[in-house]
Amino acid sequence: MNRNIKQPVIFNSISELHRALGLPKPMHPLISLVDYSNIKADTTDLEKGMLFNFYKISYKKNFSGKIKYGQSYYDFDEGGLSFILPNQVITALEGEADYGGYTLLIHPDFISNYPLGKSIKNYGFFSYSVTEALYLSAKEKEVITGLFSNIEQELNSAIDQISQDVLVSQVELLLNYSKRYYNRQFITRQTASNQLLARFETLLNKYFNEGKALSNGLPAVEQVAANLNVSTHYLSDMLRSLTGKNTQQHIHQKLIEKAKELLSTSQLSVAEVAYQLGFEHPQSFNRLFKSKTKVSPLNFRQSFN
Repeated sequence: MNRNIKQPVIFNSISELHRALGLPKPMHPLISLVDYSNIKADTTDLEKGMLFNFYKISYKKNFSGKIKYGQSYYDFDEGGLSFILPNQVITALEGEADYGGYTLLIHPDFISNYPLGKSIKNYGFFSYSVTEALYLSAKEKEVITGLFSNIEQELNSAIDQISQDVLVSQVELLLNYSKRYYNRQFITRQTASNQLLARFETLLNKYFNEGKALSNGLPAVEQVAANLNVSTHYLSDMLRSLTGKNTQQHIHQKLIEKAKELLSTSQLSVAEVAYQLGFEHPQSFNRLFKSKTKVSPLNFRQSFN
C-alpha cells in the first residue's frame, strides 16, 4: 500500500472550513458566501484534496492553474460557474490556481424544510464534472454576481424570522438562472454538442453491430458517458437539449432499431434476438419492444411475411 497517498481533508461544517481558510466565523452556521480574496491562510495541504459535506456553488473570475475533479483534469483560462454536491472530492494541483471570485456554501440542513431541499436534486449540473463548467456572458455575469451581492447583503443584515426564507429564495433563483444559462450554453456550443452527439451515435452503433451486447449486456448510461469522457448528467442534458431525448431513451431507440433489423432480416428466434441485444430474459425484451412499438416482436416479424 502506498503510504504517500494523502486522504482528503473532510469538512463536516462550514465553520470548520472557515477556520481552515483563516476566515472569520460565518455569519450563519449553515450558509456562507466566501470572497476568495479574503483567504489569507496557507491552503497548500487543502489543495491536495477536500471533501465538503455541503453544497458548493463557485463563481471564479479566472483560473491560471490545473484543477482535478474526480478523475478529470482541466485547464481554465476563463471565469465560470461550477457546482459541487456534498461528499464530492475536489483537488487543486500545483498551488497555481487564481481563485478570484466567490463561493456560496450551503449545508443541506439549511434547505431541508423547504421544497428546494427535495428539488435541488433535479438540478443536474451539480453532478457535472469541472470540465463542464458554466461560462457566462457579460450580462449573465452581472445577474449572477448581483445575486451573490443580494445574498451577501442579507447575510450581513440582522437575522429575523424572514431571513432564511429570503436566502433560500435567492439560492433557488441562482439555480434557476444557472439552468437557463446552461441551456443557452448547449445552444451556443452547438458545434461541440453535435460532435459529441455524433460520437455517441457511433459508439452505440459499434456496440450493437460488433455484438458487444451479447457478451457485455445492455449498455449502461454510466458506461457510455465514461467512454465519451463526460459526466452522465451532462450527457443526458446535452442530448435532451438537442433531440428531446435523454441518454437512456437514445439507447432504447438504438436498441429497437437494431431489434427491428434482426427481426426482419435474420432467421434468429425472438429469444435469440433478445440475447443478441444483451437481455438476460426474453420477456424483458418483449416488454420493452412492445412499449416502444405498440406491437410484440413476434407480430412485428409476422408483418413481413
